[in-house]
Amino acid sequence: MNVNAIKPSWNPLSIALMVLGFVVFWPLGLAMLAYILWGDNFNGWKREAKCQWNRSNLKNAMDNMQTATRSGNAAFDDYREKELNRLEEERRKLDSMRQEFDDYMNDLRRAKDQEEFDRFMRNRHNRPSEPSAGEAI
Repeated sequence: MNVNAIKPSWNPLSIALMVLGFVVFWPLGLAMLAYILWGDNFNGWKREAKCQWNRSNLKNAMDNMQTATRSGNAAFDDYREKELNRLEEERRKLDSMRQEFDDYMNDLRRAKDQEEFDRFMRNRHNRPSEPSAGEAI
């Protein structure tokens, strides 16, 4: 089975897995329902939590290095501090670029969803209308 086929959307495979999960063990069905509803956000939450963790650990490590490991040479310590600040600024730029890219990808997904919906609506309106129960055939 292709893992990409299990998307966080209301497709037949996702629905079948959700129903099967409820039949086998209800928390599995509930987990699948959560995945269908909020699955697109899981990657963003995971990535953001990891970045926050890395940021706090990096900042603590840099603070510890700056205060605890002075070399005794003022020129070298100044140079080292400037380089660490430059690296921190580069990290901030990369985080900003990553966020912009994530926003761009979300916009692309929304545009694709909108296109699929518009196509559905066009196809729905172009179908020949079925006679209702009250109309003569």
